[in-house]
Formats: sequence, structure tokens, C-alpha cells
Amino acid sequence: QVQLVESGGGLVQAGGSLRLSCAVSGRTVSSFAMGWFRQAPGKEREFVAAINWSGASTYYADSVKGRFTISRDNAKKTVYLQMNSLKPEDTAVYLCAIRGGRIVVRTTEYDYWGQGTQVTVSS
Repeated sequence: QVQLVESGGGLVQAGGSLRLSCAVSGRTVSSFAMGWFRQAPGKEREFVAAINWSGASTYYADSVKGRFTISRDNAKKTVYLQMNSLKPEDTAVYLCAIRGGRIVVRTTEYDYWGQGTQVTVSS
């Protein structure tokens, strides 16, 4: 079983920054990709960013490209999401997820999920 715990969310003004963390514990596969997703009230869960097992490959949603940066520290079993130039439309619950294999954007192809951390951006 794999457990994922997100942290780092909060309330920030537009233009500000936050850094989210996702700590992984339990049994993990030797080669896995991790992703960040978000879900706003009344909306479907959407892909934000993903990173492969080595950190050498990343992929971003167009809406966050150039503002968000995903990274990972395998020794700490943690993945990060640095969010800069935040906008009110970035307000959502942010969730991390893990899957064995390559980067994908579909939520249904991730095996384990965290509970999420709330990010609220005020205008």
C-alpha cells in the first residue's frame, strides 16, 4: 500500500507564490511517475503537471506552463510543485498521484492519490 500526503497549501494574494509538497510512504514501485492535479468546486479534476521517475522529464498543462515547476527528491520520496504568479483561477484543491511507468495526464491512469491540500488565491 502507498500513502501520499500533500502539504503547503494556503491563502495567497494574486501574484504570490506557494510551494506544495507530496510525501510518499509505504511500498513503492522502483520506477514511477508522479502527477499533480487540481479540482475546483463544481469542476472536474484536471491535470496540472507530471514528472517521470528520474525527474528528467516533465509535462505541464498549458494553463500553468511558465508559472509552475514540478520537481522531485527520490531520496526523500517527495515531489514538489512550485507555484508562482498565482491567479484567482488557480484556486482549487491540489492532489498528488502516483503511477508505475511513464508520464500520463489522465486521472484514471494513476494508481494512488493523496487527500489534497487547499490553495486559495485572492484577487
